[in-house]
Amino acid sequence: MLVAAAVCPCPPLLVPEVAAGAAPELRAARTACIDALGVLAAARPDLLVVIGPADPEGRGPHPEGAPGSFRGFGVDIDVRLGLGGGLGAADGRPLPQSLAVAAWLLTRANWADAPVEGLGVGETLEAERCTDAGRELAARARRVALLVMGDGSACRTLKAPGYLDERAVSFDTEVAQALGAADLAVLSTLDESLAYELKAAGRAPWQVLAGAAEGAGLSGRLLYEDAPYGVGYMVATWS
Repeated sequence: MLVAAAVCPCPPLLVPEVAAGAAPELRAARTACIDALGVLAAARPDLLVVIGPADPEGRGPHPEGAPGSFRGFGVDIDVRLGLGGGLGAADGRPLPQSLAVAAWLLTRANWADAPVEGLGVGETLEAERCTDAGRELAARARRVALLVMGDGSACRTLKAPGYLDERAVSFDTEVAQALGAADLAVLSTLDESLAYELKAAGRAPWQVLAGAAEGAGLSGRLLYEDAPYGVGYMVATWS
């Protein structure tokens, strides 16, 4: 059963060495993410599953110890999912970017509270399949926690990755309110086409969360919401 969840954004810029001179701009988001991981630890899970958007090569399960890297951003930083001692340490398949950011956050938070596994989710995965996947994850252990990585729209400003789209603010506002209220109905019925057009990479992971939380009776709290680079970043906890 799902006992807690944390929702975090997944830009590599969360890693100060990647952001370099821009690192202070995401300090509040970084702090909120660490606070959210504290809620997961307090729930005393038997298993933590990290979910995030992934390209085809990164989709599917990633075992504890799976490697990730930020070398593609010119930074000599390698990470491993969880404590790094699992079978995944010898697995040549690297973590997708979203799970590498999660692995970095877990390391920064000194996570040692439960085994960790990862799941890369396709950004176009249908809502029904997302919620089905969430139900399966919730049944994996007696006490399951989720770390859900994903960004909102990437169309909040003219300089945003997806340019300016007037629909972006209302989309992100709806998502932020739903995450803060643990509103499963809103999350599970997010418009898939609109999310894709707005480049909202978190849509599928959020819908996996909605499926996992069915019947759990969790309450939500929004810790952070902003769009410093024209991309919607949100941090929330469910417990």
